[in-house]
Amino acid sequence: MRVLVVEDEVRLANNIAEALRERCGFAVDCAENGTDGAALTEFKHYDLLLLDLMLPGLDGLSIVRQVRRRKDMTPILILTARDQPAQVVELLNAGADDYLTKPFDLGELLARAKALIRRGKGASQPVLTVGRISLNTVEQTVRCAGELIDLSPTEYRLLEYLIFRPRAIVSARELLEHLYDYNWQHHSNVIEAHISNLRKKLRAVGEETTIATLRGRGYRLEAPEQQL
Repeated sequence: MRVLVVEDEVRLANNIAEALRERCGFAVDCAENGTDGAALTEFKHYDLLLLDLMLPGLDGLSIVRQVRRRKDMTPILILTARDQPAQVVELLNAGADDYLTKPFDLGELLARAKALIRRGKGASQPVLTVGRISLNTVEQTVRCAGELIDLSPTEYRLLEYLIFRPRAIVSARELLEHLYDYNWQHHSNVIEAHISNLRKKLRAVGEETTIATLRGRGYRLEAPEQQL
């Protein structure tokens, strides 16, 4: 998953980004002002926007309005030092999905971020299933018929991204952009290797759900009843 953090307090932004990377396994982009942040939302696809309300350039509310005006329904979490009811109502009416008042508990921010991403993908519960696979987004574990499957962090993130998009064709470029938060061109040859390892681990526990390769198009997660 890829998250955009727009926050002008550099230390806070770095702490949030580090937690999202280390504890959630997310790819993270950061912007220190609203103008740069708004520009990033136009040219990149994110799974969550995490915006400070008071920003240099465009403020968080203006970014929310711009994003929703484009019919972009990416989940938005606002960070604010003020929580007056009128302001909260204005934020929610403009299209923000949730807000946190500063100072906040970092664990709560991460929990809300993951919940918003799940909701944005149409999955309200933390455990996602396809075939006999159960993926727990809170524990970051994967089981097949109750048996724990030992996946690397990258293999887990690959499966999580695909399971959020059942039957969707996902290109290698899209996977790279959402799994890596630095120059993904350096990793353009590794996606197929991770996919191959993931397939082997699923087969090793007798799981018939597979990751199909559609030549020239990408990959698709297919449960047994979906396979042709």
